[in-house]
Amino acid sequence: MTASGTPRHPDDARTAIIDGRTSLGIEFGSTRIKACLIGEDPTEVLAVGSHEWENRFEDRVWTYSLADVWSGLQAAYADLVADALRRHDVAPQGFGAIGVSAMMHGYLAFDADDEQLVPFRTWRNTSTGPAAAELGHRFDRNIPLRWSIAHLHQAILDGEPHVPDLGFVTTLAGYVHWRLTGRRVLGIGDASGMFPIDSATGDYDAGLVAAYDALVTDRAPGLRLAELLPEVLQAGEDAGSLTAAGAALLDPSGALRPGARFCPPEGDAGTGMVATNSVAPRTGNVSAGTSIFAMVVLERSLAHAHHELDLVATPAGDPVAMVHCNNGASELAAWVGLFSEFAVVAGTPVGADAAYDALLRSALEGEADAGGVLAYNHLAGEPIAGLSEGRPLIVRMPDSRLTLANFMRAQLYGVFGTLALGMGVLAAEGVELDRMYAHGGIFRTAGVAQRFLAGALDTPVTVAETASEGGAWGIAVLASYLSAAADQDLGTYLRDRVFAGAAVDTVAPVPDDVAGFSVFLDRYRAGLAVEAAAVEAL
Repeated sequence: MTASGTPRHPDDARTAIIDGRTSLGIEFGSTRIKACLIGEDPTEVLAVGSHEWENRFEDRVWTYSLADVWSGLQAAYADLVADALRRHDVAPQGFGAIGVSAMMHGYLAFDADDEQLVPFRTWRNTSTGPAAAELGHRFDRNIPLRWSIAHLHQAILDGEPHVPDLGFVTTLAGYVHWRLTGRRVLGIGDASGMFPIDSATGDYDAGLVAAYDALVTDRAPGLRLAELLPEVLQAGEDAGSLTAAGAALLDPSGALRPGARFCPPEGDAGTGMVATNSVAPRTGNVSAGTSIFAMVVLERSLAHAHHELDLVATPAGDPVAMVHCNNGASELAAWVGLFSEFAVVAGTPVGADAAYDALLRSALEGEADAGGVLAYNHLAGEPIAGLSEGRPLIVRMPDSRLTLANFMRAQLYGVFGTLALGMGVLAAEGVELDRMYAHGGIFRTAGVAQRFLAGALDTPVTVAETASEGGAWGIAVLASYLSAAADQDLGTYLRDRVFAGAAVDTVAPVPDDVAGFSVFLDRYRAGLAVEAAAVEAL
């Protein structure tokens, strides 16, 4: 079936794959590398593939090795090819368009000979406090700890020996795209997490680039920031094509032909906006995974700078306020895993999906304020909460009511706790939303996390059927947009071509949930002192 509901002949998909009339999306998430193949109708998912991977904490740095990047990408691609064979009895040998997306921010540094200078420093690292503070003061705007410029500047402040050899700095999406196409470019959404963007020019803020060069002239002689950063492109612009060397990297079997066009590489925030049709002003989305963040497209500039808010951009270049929390659903997943182990010991093992479903649904029976139970999901540092390192905690008073239902509700509330602190800052700025979308695995259990998020934000939350494919589908859609960009803007393309017939489910906030979460959040805010003490003590 197509998005319009009309029957599709079984051979149509097979022919599209044979002819290369498809778009391939690849996304490097924090725990999974996903590949998604769509047809000429962007809502047709023809095949998917994935590979699980995990970051490492080495020498107090969160990192991934580049060897794992390529072995993981090849495994996810091979899994997609196998899925295409199962579904359509044909393996793709070429594509009409390809897009690469990845977790935003971080620091990948290379010298003039394209050799990596230091291990990849991901968004999860919070060691850039002095750099972010100095840049924020100099630029008169918030510079988050995880931004690429903060990592670069911290390396300069620390006198790291690799700084004089710098030739190119990029993000993970920019790196993979570069190796596949030879182009050192970045989509404007991902670029806005490297260095501030001037929305009027659609490029890095030239005044701030000059200010930065002046700031480091004595500490890093000869450094010219504009020479280190990738070229900025907007959605729909040509970003190169798959080279023969790139095809061999993606598919070592040799079956993949070079030549496919590429859209600009984007960050997971941008692809999440595309996957939820929230690129227009007064729309927003929440993406929940290893991290959790909200993206709100602005209709006007904010009155003040706030450390809780990042000013970034949609893939089309519109200004966005981003509330980014380093910690999302990982701690929840750890507790589900613990309960699953108990089920095995008790002689009644259950699958992961069944465990999530049972435990999340139990939260619906919990008290509106989680019975006085507090859950902190901070595995890593959390700037919004004022934490340099994470210490996941369960905290309760002697008279708190510790039941499974309250415990699980507290865990879900904890996923949204830091996010709610940041969203409160936006509300105080008078920012209004017409709709808020959500996507991520936590929303797969219908009617639970979606309902609690609506209560936490006191606004209706919509989950679209297509959002289940996530950012890999979102970047595939951006790749497909290459063929339509000359005729319509991205917002129109999404509204009329992609989401016109999409099935959505909207949940309005339940008044008791709103009131209960408000009580929880007051306790949560006060209890952060306990976690801060734990960081100091351990």
